[in-house]
Amino acid sequence: MTGIQSLKIGVSGVRGIVGESLTPHLVVGFAEAFGTYLDGGVVVVGRDPRPSGEMVVNALIGGLLSTGSSVIDVGICPTPTLQHAVVDLAADGGVAITASHHPADWNALKFCREDGVFLNQYQAEELLNVYHQGAFAQRPHDALGRVGHDEGAINRHLTKVLNSADRKAITAMAPRVVIDSVNGAGADCAEGLLQKLGCEVVAINDVPNGRFPRDPEPVPENLGQLCAAVREHDADIGFAQDADGDRLAVVSEEGVAIGEEFTLAFAADVMAERRAIGPLVTNLSTSRMIDEVGERHRRRVMRSKVGEVNVVETMIAERAVGGGEGNGGVIDPELHFCRDNFAAMALILQGMATRGVTVTDWARSFRPSAIVKDRVPCPAGRTGRAILSLRRHYERNEIDLTEGVKVFFGEEAWLHARPSNTEPIIRVIAEADERGAARELCDEAMRIIEDAIA
Repeated sequence: MTGIQSLKIGVSGVRGIVGESLTPHLVVGFAEAFGTYLDGGVVVVGRDPRPSGEMVVNALIGGLLSTGSSVIDVGICPTPTLQHAVVDLAADGGVAITASHHPADWNALKFCREDGVFLNQYQAEELLNVYHQGAFAQRPHDALGRVGHDEGAINRHLTKVLNSADRKAITAMAPRVVIDSVNGAGADCAEGLLQKLGCEVVAINDVPNGRFPRDPEPVPENLGQLCAAVREHDADIGFAQDADGDRLAVVSEEGVAIGEEFTLAFAADVMAERRAIGPLVTNLSTSRMIDEVGERHRRRVMRSKVGEVNVVETMIAERAVGGGEGNGGVIDPELHFCRDNFAAMALILQGMATRGVTVTDWARSFRPSAIVKDRVPCPAGRTGRAILSLRRHYERNEIDLTEGVKVFFGEEAWLHARPSNTEPIIRVIAEADERGAARELCDEAMRIIEDAIA
């Protein structure tokens, strides 16, 4: 199946399989739409190292230039670097070419506005309307945009991370770190950042060629090589990046992948110490561990709809001290309102150093917790029926209807079911003290959904 119908379109951008749904024709069309949406101006463009990236970036630049937009190409770089560069270069917008944690045959366009934040739902819908209408601004030969290049974007970004960290404390600890960059956008710079932070570094999968040796999503089942390397090198911690450098997972000194939810919990524990006021912000599907962090530091915790931009806009509005998502995406407002796994590494190392703890000790400071994440296929026209059935079934429980249905079972457990923004499915997530209990909650909700849509 080809064309716009087979693309995944959501608040985070446009994704597809290269040569099937994501073609040069479509890339040019979305580029023309974005240039028209911005009414010209300057657009920063960067990409991850997937083999398809060169094709996509050239099609993208051509479409932007045709609308009178000028382009600053920052080359292969992490997505947060691109977002920093939009602000640093006073651009009108930016486009990150990356399919993030998706396999190598995927690629995507993620659109940023002038503050380096991804388009929100309403802005993304406006852009999509421009695309569908097809009335793109086409400039004559003497009014086309121009292309420039910026080779300093990564250094500027990493310098900010270094300047924000307690390098003295980290250097005194001198941690041994194994970093798995999955041959992605962070592969050319993660090792250098860690060394400048005072770490002894072992780097694996550190060639930025886009040939992923594992599934690039940094979840425990994909981190066997990293776990083995941490044990082999007697390291203090292991870090796993995703393909574009915005999500991070942690492996303990015992060589155990502790789960991506701990990334935000650890980082938030450090961010909450930094200034006197401001809440912590995360989404509805993130672990209750961030609530524990809030209690420790007497911080209010606010929850938004799922999606990076939803968290970011809440953080901006509430002047948050820190935030992020439980998929390993840490947002440090002292640096920029974007998910940034370089910032996450610095925060976590700083927390270990100032607390004098191991990863295992830090993790054990939180109450026992287990999260199960699942999905149910559901045609778009039946999601309302499914959500209504869940509301009725759990009507005696405390319920949050901000997005889908979130059900609370006292302080012991919670369940969240919501329609996906990009796929014909309902995502079901549950957290409890034990994995078996969380699994049972997910299974019950999935049965209710399946009965409702049968």
